[in-house]
Amino acid sequence: MISDDLKEQYYEALVAKNSEYEGLFYVGVRTTGVFCRPTCPARKPKFENCEFYETAQQALLASYRPCQRCRPLSHPNQVSDVVRILVEAVEKQPEKRWKEQDFKALSIDESTARRQFKKRFGMTFVEYARARRMGLALKNIRSGRTVIDSQLSTGYESSSGFRDAFSRIMGAAPTQVDEGHILKASWIDTRLGPMMAIADDEALYLLEFVDRRGLEREVERLRKRTKSAIVPGTTAPIQSIERELNEYFQGERTAFDTPLFCLGTPFQKRVWDELIAIPAGETRSYQDIANALGKPTACRAVAQANGANQLAIVIPCHRVINASGELGGYGGGLTRKNWLLTHEKQEQGS
Repeated sequence: MISDDLKEQYYEALVAKNSEYEGLFYVGVRTTGVFCRPTCPARKPKFENCEFYETAQQALLASYRPCQRCRPLSHPNQVSDVVRILVEAVEKQPEKRWKEQDFKALSIDESTARRQFKKRFGMTFVEYARARRMGLALKNIRSGRTVIDSQLSTGYESSSGFRDAFSRIMGAAPTQVDEGHILKASWIDTRLGPMMAIADDEALYLLEFVDRRGLEREVERLRKRTKSAIVPGTTAPIQSIERELNEYFQGERTAFDTPLFCLGTPFQKRVWDELIAIPAGETRSYQDIANALGKPTACRAVAQANGANQLAIVIPCHRVINASGELGGYGGGLTRKNWLLTHEKQEQGS
């Protein structure tokens, strides 16, 4: 049973189209007979015409039919046909430079592609295709091919244009890219919304909710500190964490085995080790962590290290709360933090 206070909170989230609430509730609209997800773009109903449900099944059982605009029975972040078709086309010919007639050949509007890719990946389709093309160039350079060969094979006739484009995307000129300095970024859909995963072939470097404030700065900082190129793609650690996240949200696991690369100071790494040691279903205060480290006056430093964690859920900073019992802060939003804690307590109690 959803309380009146929670109904008001859900209605505010519905009006704001707040993505933090994806997967937490569905709304049935009495006047239309349809039910929607929190981020539905349709005109918002009046509060008195709304009924709130925790699952899509509950809404269906209440005789509501799924909205055709937000498709609540599909995954919250299901890839559109336009995005799917274009991603597949890029993978078939990653070296291709896209032109207006290429979109027409696929019966896709160029502005629609730009808008949908910007929403999905935070970059336009042209930027996505260019990054993929540059990733291919980087692979060619590392395999021993010359810069000029890599330039021509990825469709650049001008050496200066190739160097400029390469530097803009990769953060280094082609001749300055060192062996092993490439990270791949991938989009992972989860019950609580999409997450970005960044990894090399050995370990996971970053896992954050896509709508986290300041994510772009985090990615840029990671690129600079590791002196790496970051390009679209997947690796074994990304595939591993995607599988483990699915198991976590299904209640089948509470800890993660994917290898991690933690980029931080020795003190931050000690804090993160303490976070991993917190059992699922339990919480600790910042003071508890400071005491466990033998530094009882380092409460503020612990909080800062907690906030610097770039591996959400996997390093469970959501299990740290204020000494008063209040939730405190969380980069993914307090709604998600509360859901994660409730989920873990329920799974441990079952």
